[in-house]
Amino acid sequence: MSYELDVPRRVRRAMSRLPESVHGRVSRAIDGLVEEPRPRGCVKMTGEESWRVRVGDYRIVYDVDDGQRRVTVLKVAHRRESYR
Repeated sequence: MSYELDVPRRVRRAMSRLPESVHGRVSRAIDGLVEEPRPRGCVKMTGEESWRVRVGDYRIVYDVDDGQRRVTVLKVAHRRESYR
């Protein structure tokens, strides 16, 4: 059973500014969260309820609501900016 995916407008805008070589990989990783919200290699953020997955030098930060079966992408950013 898959999860519903929520990607807010600000995240879609940030994704549109990604280099083209990275955009496709990030999109595939986000789409994969629908089937497996906690894929191999994901890490729970310290002190938060959020999760993080790496895509090269970029990070996808997201929340998982198992009750409503929803994944909400909070941020897509280069690793130097993703933890601010």
